[in-house]
Amino acid sequence: CLPANQERFADGRLATVQFHPSAQVVMTAGQDRSVSLFQVKNFNLNPRIQSIYLEGFPVHKACFSVDGEQVIATGTHHKMFFVYDMMSGNIIPIQRVRGVEERFIKKFEVSPDGSFMLVTGTSGYLYLLSMKTKELINTMKINGRCIACAFTSDGSKIYSYSKEGEVFIWDVRSRKCLHKFEDEGSLEGVCIAMSKNDQYVACGSASGVVNLYTTDVCLKESRPKPVKAVMNLVTSATCVTFNPTTEILAVASRQTDEAVKLV
Repeated sequence: CLPANQERFADGRLATVQFHPSAQVVMTAGQDRSVSLFQVKNFNLNPRIQSIYLEGFPVHKACFSVDGEQVIATGTHHKMFFVYDMMSGNIIPIQRVRGVEERFIKKFEVSPDGSFMLVTGTSGYLYLLSMKTKELINTMKINGRCIACAFTSDGSKIYSYSKEGEVFIWDVRSRKCLHKFEDEGSLEGVCIAMSKNDQYVACGSASGVVNLYTTDVCLKESRPKPVKAVMNLVTSATCVTFNPTTEILAVASRQTDEAVKLV
């Protein structure tokens, strides 16, 4: 296949590559302050649909809404974030969310049911926002510094991973912490992923080790044993993700070339 963004390569490092939830469209976004959409047609042609330029706003992360009608983009050093309405073509700046006292808004997740946007703050704070209004619903806090979060497939629970290697499991409806467990051998947590069938959770650490757990054990034990420890990476595991059928786990490190493994 040709590169998906053949018609417009980015000038800086890409921070996000994501397929549209329903259309044959792929989005790229990154350090060159742009978000681009390409139609994935065939092996010879991936025409660019459009690019939007966000002046003075290197993109840290961009993400489609669950219905595919919006793109949310956060910056590398900004309190504000942008919402791009694909139906109207409007770019809406969200200057400030009342109640979110953070210097920067960078890391976030969208719940699978499309109801919530979860912003990962500093000092262990997690902010649950309404996807509809982009207003704060509630604040949660973990011990230590939260580094990554993942929703279960029905959006009922949140797994938040601390830099200290602990995973806190939250009930979204009550916003209460149901349980917490230690990621075995983790000196510094980096990333976390849930499988689409909610059977597994994968935790990636700075040492490159990715631990795979079954969720039923994680909900009961404070020191669960991993089903498997993936030791193939020798630099920090910066990305873990499951394929939609929970048959393949991708683990990757951005700190060295060709450090992508499929398990």
